[in-house]
Amino acid sequence: MEASTKSEFTARLLCLGNDILADDAFGIRVAEQLRERMPENIDVVSCMESGLRLIDYLLGVPRVVVIDTVETGSAPPGTIFTLREGDFDVTHGSSAHYIGLFETLALGRKLELPIAGDLSIIAVEAADCLTLGGPMSPAVERAIPEVIARVEEMVR
Repeated sequence: MEASTKSEFTARLLCLGNDILADDAFGIRVAEQLRERMPENIDVVSCMESGLRLIDYLLGVPRVVVIDTVETGSAPPGTIFTLREGDFDVTHGSSAHYIGLFETLALGRKLELPIAGDLSIIAVEAADCLTLGGPMSPAVERAIPEVIARVEEMVR
């Protein structure tokens, strides 16, 4: 789904994932529910893109909230993390051809593009983001209502 760059949006909810990869479907599932609940000034986007391809989704709005899964191994599946851009040390990809979310933000700012000035991330610890066609883990699925509640609180 293409992101809209209309300036009437006060925020964009960028829900990342892949709906055929077990827990990685989380962001896509959250987007489906958020579309029914968000006011017209909030742009809800589901996206299977990564890296530099995310730049279009970071343009034209003052605020972006990213919803995604992570596999840190440091918390049980279903654990919800709410993070801000400054909470991360930027780790460069293993290839010069790879660019991550934060490098994409930095590039947009360096190029003086109308990139979001405020970025938050709501991430849920996943158990399995690799099983093709696999079901979402019960603990990850149970996190959906709480993530939606946190998003609603953030965009009020």
